[in-house]
Amino acid sequence: MRDLNAPVPELADASSALREAIDRCGYYPDVVADSLRVAIAGEPIRAFVLQHEPTFDRDEVRRHITILALTPSRLIVGHTDEHAADDLIRAPYASTSTEAIPLQRVNAVVVNRVVPNPAGYSSQRQADPADGGEVVLTIGWGMVNRIDLEPAVCADPNCEADHGYTGSVAADDISLRISAAADGPAGLQQVLDFAAALSFATSR
Repeated sequence: MRDLNAPVPELADASSALREAIDRCGYYPDVVADSLRVAIAGEPIRAFVLQHEPTFDRDEVRRHITILALTPSRLIVGHTDEHAADDLIRAPYASTSTEAIPLQRVNAVVVNRVVPNPAGYSSQRQADPADGGEVVLTIGWGMVNRIDLEPAVCADPNCEADHGYTGSVAADDISLRISAAADGPAGLQQVLDFAAALSFATSR
């Protein structure tokens, strides 16, 4: 069993591994890598997550890639989308965006897991994609807040008075869902390792 109090070891530079993952993905690798290069600005990469997913636009399928990269001082968030030709750009094109967030601004790292067959769970056993496990990683740094509201009620089941609303505010700047069925066991482990590295980096 893993010691929860054990220190997280210093991570090696994963820049080459990130570039290899981008190349394997095959989704405009030079465009994606170049957009990240500007945001990373020469810092080493301590951990990363790459998710390539299709989006549906009417009767067409377009691709989207999200990359989270952790440097010693910042969280880098990159998105790349592809678009069909339009009135302004006559050929199909890609749009990219990157955001560099100082680690001291990250105020929430939330990991929600679905673990099939919990009675037989072992951290040493690789997940089976057919089991349907998944991880949702939500990171907040104060740019976007989600407000969840619901009607307020009292303890009296016969009360018909209007008690207004109750709710909560949660930081939700980015949420990434990784499933064993779509991304494989390696994808699940990668997002968990990234969450651990980010949690450790923001706790200092």
